[in-house]
Amino acid sequence: MSRIALDISGMTCAACSSRVAKSLARVDGVKDAEVNLALERATLDLADGVTPDELIAAIERAGYGAKLRSSDEARRRADDADREAARLAEERQTLLRFAGSALLTMPLVIGTMPMMLGTGHAWIGAWTQAALAAGVILLSGTRFYREAFNAVRGGGANMAVLVSLGTSVAFLASLVEVIRGNTHAHLYFEAAAVVLTLVMLGKYIEARAKRGAGAALAALGRLQPAEAELVTPGGTRTVDATALNRGDVVLVRPGARFPSDGVVLSGHSSVDEALVTGESLPVPRGEGDPVLTGTINGEAALEVTVTNVGEDTRLARMARLVEEAQAGDAPIQRLVDRISAVFVPVILVMAAATFLVWWLAFADPAGGLAATIAVLVIACPCALGLATPTALVAGTGSAARAGILIRDIETLERAVTITTVAFDKTGTLTVGRPTVAGTVALDGDEAALLALAASVEARSEHPLGKALAAHVAEQGADVAPASGVRAIPGQGLTGIFDGRTIAVGNETLAIGLGTSPSELAATASRLGAGGTTAFVLVDGKLAGAIRFADEPRPEAAAAVAELRARGLRTLMLTGDNEAAAKAVGDAVGVDEIHARLMPEQKVAVLKSLSEAQDDAVAFVGDGVNDGPALATARLGIALSSGSDVAREAAPITLMRPDLRLVPAALDIAAKTRRTIRQNLGWAFVYNLVGIPLAATGLLSPMFAGAAMAFSSVSVVANSVLLARWKPIKRRA
Repeated sequence: MSRIALDISGMTCAACSSRVAKSLARVDGVKDAEVNLALERATLDLADGVTPDELIAAIERAGYGAKLRSSDEARRRADDADREAARLAEERQTLLRFAGSALLTMPLVIGTMPMMLGTGHAWIGAWTQAALAAGVILLSGTRFYREAFNAVRGGGANMAVLVSLGTSVAFLASLVEVIRGNTHAHLYFEAAAVVLTLVMLGKYIEARAKRGAGAALAALGRLQPAEAELVTPGGTRTVDATALNRGDVVLVRPGARFPSDGVVLSGHSSVDEALVTGESLPVPRGEGDPVLTGTINGEAALEVTVTNVGEDTRLARMARLVEEAQAGDAPIQRLVDRISAVFVPVILVMAAATFLVWWLAFADPAGGLAATIAVLVIACPCALGLATPTALVAGTGSAARAGILIRDIETLERAVTITTVAFDKTGTLTVGRPTVAGTVALDGDEAALLALAASVEARSEHPLGKALAAHVAEQGADVAPASGVRAIPGQGLTGIFDGRTIAVGNETLAIGLGTSPSELAATASRLGAGGTTAFVLVDGKLAGAIRFADEPRPEAAAAVAELRARGLRTLMLTGDNEAAAKAVGDAVGVDEIHARLMPEQKVAVLKSLSEAQDDAVAFVGDGVNDGPALATARLGIALSSGSDVAREAAPITLMRPDLRLVPAALDIAAKTRRTIRQNLGWAFVYNLVGIPLAATGLLSPMFAGAAMAFSSVSVVANSVLLARWKPIKRRA
C-alpha cells in the first residue's frame, strides 16, 4: 500500500467532490479515496502497480483537472505557490466578472421594477432587457455553462448544472416571447441576470473566505527561509535551504530565520519561537542548545550544526500533520457526500414536476416556469459541500497556530467525549529532570555543605550529580573537584577534599559508614516527603542531607485546575514510588494517583476505566514507555519534547511542553465540531425550507439566487470565525 495526494481543479460543490471520489474509487487498485473540497485535494491509498497517470485520466474523464502532489519539498512549495497565484488570479477575475455583471444588472432591475411589483409595465423595452441580460450571461453565465458541460460530459451533475439550467430557461423562454412579439408578457430577463450576478458575488466571497481558512497551513510553509549561509573552510556562501545536509554548519545572523533544525555550535543569543511553538517570550540559546526551522534569531549571530532537513524538521512534521488532518472526512461528511451524489438528479426531477403541476393542475405555465427556475437555483448544494471542510481547515489551523497538532477529524469527534484525563508523571507533569529541592546542614551552613557535596560530584555523569553541580553553579560558587573520587555501585561516591574524606550517597552508604538509621530518618524528615535524599558525611560523621526532586511543571497545577473546572476527572499514572507520586500529585491537584505501574499496567488501568466505569479517557504522556497507553486511550496527547514513539502513538501533539494546551485542545475540538454541526444544520434546514417555498411560488427566482449565495457565504463565514480562536490559559 502507498499513499499519494492529487491537487484537483474545477470542483465547485459537494456534488463535484463526490463525483471525483467515485471516479477514483472505480480505478482498480484504489483502496480508499478522500476528496476535500476546501483544500481542492484528493488523498488516496493505493495498491502496488497503480500509476498517477491512471488516476489523473479518471479525474479528467469526470470533467475535472488533476496534478500529482510532489513529495519533494522544494517542488511542492513551488507548486503551492503556482496554485496560490492561480487562485488569486481567478479571484480577481471573479471580482471583475461580478462588477461587470452588477453594472449591467442594476439598470435591468430598476427598469423592470414596476413589472416585478405588479404596478405596471417595465420602464425599459423588452429588447433592451434582452441585451442587458445577454451581457450578464456572456460575463458570468459562460463560466457556469462551461462547468456544467464538463460535469455532464463526465456523467455527473453539479451546482453549475442547476444554475445553468435555471438561468438558461429563464432567458430563452423570455427571448422566445419577445421574438413572438409578446413584449408585455411576463419576462424573466432580470431573474437570469440577478441570479448569475449574485452567484458570482457568492463565489468571490467564498473564495476569499476559503483562502483565509487555510491561511495557517500556508503560513507554516512560508516560515522556512529559501536560502541559508553555509559555513565552509573558505568562508560563508549562500545556498538553497533545501540543499542543506545533516552535519552542515550554517551561520544565522541576527533577525534571520533558522533554515533547518540544528544545534548551536557557537555563540549565544535569544530566539523567538512564537510562530512554531507558541512560546510568547524569546528563549535563550547557546552552545549545545537546539534550534528549530523557521524560528527567528535574536541579537547575536549563531553558528548552527544542521541535524534535520526537509521533511524531517519539526516544522515540516507539524505542517504535514495539519495537512493530513485537514484532508480528512468526518463520518457525517461522508453521509453528506452520498446525499450530494443523488441530490442534483433529484432536484432536476422535482423541478420538472413543479412545472408540470403548475401547468396541468393550475393552468399557469408562466407561474410554473418561475417556480421551476427558483427550485433549480435555490437547490445548489454548495453549503452542504463546504460545511465540514471549511470548519475543519479553520479549526485545525487555529489549533496549529497555538501549538496543538490534531492528526485527523476522528480525533475531533473523540476529543469532545472525554470525561477523564490521565497524566504520566515524569516528563509530563514534571520537568523530567532532577533538581535540588531542599538542603539540611546540621551545622547550619548549607552553602558549605553543598560545596563539599559538589566537589565529589563535580565530574559525575549521574543525573543527581549533574543536578547538584548545576545548582551550585547557579549559586555562583566556584567549586574545585575532589581528589581520589571513588564510586561505590548502588550507594554513592567518596573523595578527598581539603584534607577531609567526603561521602555523598544513599541510606545504605551512610549506615555502612556508621550512621544510625534513626539519625538518618530524623535528618531526612526535615527535608519533607517525596523525591530522593542524598546524605553527606564528613570524615564518617553525618553533616547533612540534600533532597532531589523532579519538580512539577510550573503550569501543571493551572492545567489540572482548568480540566477540573470543566467537570473532568484527573488521574496520574506513574511508574515512580508512592511518595514521589503523592508529592507531585498533591502539588498539581489531581484527583487520583496510581503509582508503581509498568507500561502494561497503565494500559490495564485505562481499559478498566473505559470498560468498568464507561469513562472516555484521554492520556497525556511523553516517553517511550507511554506509547502503549497513548495508543490505548480514547484520546492520546503527546508532548513534542518527548519521544518519537509517543508522538507517533498520539493523535494530538502539543508542540511545546505547556500542559495548559491540554484543555485548550479539548476546547478547540469542541468548537470545531460545534461549527461543523451548525454549518450542516443550516445547510439542511435551508434546503428543506427553501425548496418548498420556491416550488409553491412564494420565492421568486431573483430572491432564490440571493438566498443560495447567502447560504454558502454564511457557512464559510461561520467557519472562518474559528480562525480567531486563541487558547484561554489560567496563570501558571
